[in-house]
Amino acid sequence: MYLSCMIEYIKGEIAELTPTQMILECGGIGYDLQISLNTYSAFNGKSSGKLYILEIIREDAHILYGFAEKEERELFVLLTSVSGVGPNTARMILSSFPPADLIQVIATKDENSLTSVKGIGLKTAQRILVDLKNKVKSLGIVTEVSGSGKKVVAGAVAGEAIAALVMLGFQKAASQKAVNSILKSTPVLSVEQVIKAALRML
Repeated sequence: MYLSCMIEYIKGEIAELTPTQMILECGGIGYDLQISLNTYSAFNGKSSGKLYILEIIREDAHILYGFAEKEERELFVLLTSVSGVGPNTARMILSSFPPADLIQVIATKDENSLTSVKGIGLKTAQRILVDLKNKVKSLGIVTEVSGSGKKVVAGAVAGEAIAALVMLGFQKAASQKAVNSILKSTPVLSVEQVIKAALRML
């Protein structure tokens, strides 16, 4: 199996939509996208959409997966990097939890929540939690534990801010530390506000 992000996103008219599949028409071409229930819910009732794409290329198939959010795509890639977790299992997990909730499950090593997903046994759940806990944090999606002990999920704001700072020439580790510190103290900030605050710290 080979994963590719050559296509970043597709924006167009929604020709067909089911809980597991979307036909997205763009430039007269209908793209058959495999989706999670989370993405279905995001676009149900809408006539158009923009989906972030991940291509899976195998000897016998070329499959496009579509995601409502970049975070969901990142989680899909992480999940399929775990031994024993294929694309269908990853999609099942993402259909069971919104991205923010799944991040919380992984960050807090919540075995019970993962094993409640159809097809996920205890050993697979443990592998996911062990393999992905630090990787999820390194994406900048989850900040450090706040004083109350509750995880603060920063989502796209943290990821975009860190990416921007790295492009500006700052080290990724230092950027993550600064962004996490800012969002820990003030969770509700725009990307621009976070970047400006981080520039004062770095």
